[in-house]
Amino acid sequence: MAANPEHADAQKNILAWASKDGAFRRQASSFRNFIEKGGEFPPEKGRYHLYISHACPWANRTAIVRRLKGLESFIDVTVVSPYMAALGWPFKKASDLSIEGAEDDPLYGVSHIRELYFKANPEYKGRFTVPMLWDKKAETIVNNESSEIIRMFNTAFNDQIPEDKAAIDIYPKDLQAEIDSANEWVYDTVNNGVYKSGFATTQSAYEAAVKPLFASLDRLEGMLAGKDYLIGNRLTEADVRLFTTIIRFDPVYHGHFKCNIGSIRHNYPNLNRWMKQLYWNNASFKDTINQEHIKHHYYWSHKQVNPTGIVPVGPIPFIEPL
Repeated sequence: MAANPEHADAQKNILAWASKDGAFRRQASSFRNFIEKGGEFPPEKGRYHLYISHACPWANRTAIVRRLKGLESFIDVTVVSPYMAALGWPFKKASDLSIEGAEDDPLYGVSHIRELYFKANPEYKGRFTVPMLWDKKAETIVNNESSEIIRMFNTAFNDQIPEDKAAIDIYPKDLQAEIDSANEWVYDTVNNGVYKSGFATTQSAYEAAVKPLFASLDRLEGMLAGKDYLIGNRLTEADVRLFTTIIRFDPVYHGHFKCNIGSIRHNYPNLNRWMKQLYWNNASFKDTINQEHIKHHYYWSHKQVNPTGIVPVGPIPFIEPL
């Protein structure tokens, strides 16, 4: 179905989402269905398709958990180009710039993610975000909220995957309350805090975001003293959700988003050690990171923040060795 021309401008200048006080306020995700037995979207192998950007920390969460749970043969994935422009995330064929790892849409051959949103809902008025989980059978969007997608991936296919993969539980019952508590403040002040800092349009809004961000980094540094994982003594979704922000911190957020009170590698040894161990010791983390997509997306796409589109050479190395 064709998109309503009245909604053709639904992908806004990212700074247009700042309120009159200059503070960036993220839109809530719009599609919130679940893959579940007996539901509208049952757990069927090969039925679902995941659209991601390697640049996006929210999408990176889903790529990590898909790999952790061994769902590669259950859920196909397509990687958009990192060069997001006025029409939102483009596929390879629609991008003026070429970069290794960008792909075209294998299902409908569309040019941009936005076209899939309009296919699911011709009256859609929100932003065209990734990750986005697509149902190939119903030809619609199941969910575009990363925190919910990773929980689906954690359990929905457990009776169809090998026992060792089914046994991996990143949201164990005995730690759920602690995980939920950490997720709440980490999301607000760290995961989204870097964006609130970087997309602020007034000095006061920027400082109101960047100071709590570093207060939370200080808190996390203390929590990780003598520990390999954030909650308990095992890998949980709290680690996944934090990792995708921390690995982008020094290469992008420190400079591009003006989060420069300190850096991870120079000022937060426990966070840096924790991040490096996850990256170098777990292929689900390392193999889902594409440093070129990360840097090129932020520095090239956010022309309101970096008008020249110049992409920094550093940091070198992107992530330090163990």
